[in-house]
Amino acid sequence: MQGPTVTLDRGSPVPLYFQVAQQLEAAIRSGELPPGARLDNELDLAARYRLSRPTVRQAIQHLVDKGLLVRKRGVGTQVVQAQVRRPIELTSLHDDLAAAGAEPRTQVLEFGPAPAGEEAAERLGVPAGTEVLRLRRLRLTGGEPLALLTNVLPAGLFDVTAEHLAEHGLYETLRSAGVNLRIAHQTIGARAATAAEARLLDERRGTPLLTMTRTAFDDNGSAVEYGDHVYRADRYSFSHTLVGR
Repeated sequence: MQGPTVTLDRGSPVPLYFQVAQQLEAAIRSGELPPGARLDNELDLAARYRLSRPTVRQAIQHLVDKGLLVRKRGVGTQVVQAQVRRPIELTSLHDDLAAAGAEPRTQVLEFGPAPAGEEAAERLGVPAGTEVLRLRRLRLTGGEPLALLTNVLPAGLFDVTAEHLAEHGLYETLRSAGVNLRIAHQTIGARAATAAEARLLDERRGTPLLTMTRTAFDDNGSAVEYGDHVYRADRYSFSHTLVGR
């Protein structure tokens, strides 16, 4: 439990809650309160700062509204993990996180042959029911879930194990196997989390999630990967640059 030292000017026209919020925000941005740090409860903070509980609650809510703190049932109030901003390029999430020094961690939830569903079959250009390799992974950073990744690839495209994918990115592995990813079609959207997704991503059912579907093609124009992914919207965003014609 934490709570930095706060200095209050009780004669100032600036509301006390806002003075507290500003100093807590400064502690978060400076790293004094790092991502994942838990604040003391409202009663303890109120006693420490010699303020009423409603004033402390208002200060905390101000920072929750700014996306700097999050309240979690059974855990308390925590500093949010830094949001991952991903450029829209033909790279994998693992590669982008590693390049940013985020130390990604992967849990392989599913790995093995499976019949291609209609959507995946259409994207890969094979008949429905064709045997494919299906992967489902949970990607974490800072010890917290970030994304749930589902990939479908043609059977026999490359040799890989679940243990390898727990340590390496999919695109890194494909390139190492001689698969040259050249172009992809991608769609970004949003929808509510299902109960299963909410459980894995440590969110509530119905929480908005970012979605991304992608079909990647190699040098020969063959579809080599179909991905259907969901991301926590409070920890992830896409960024791109627009150029006028």
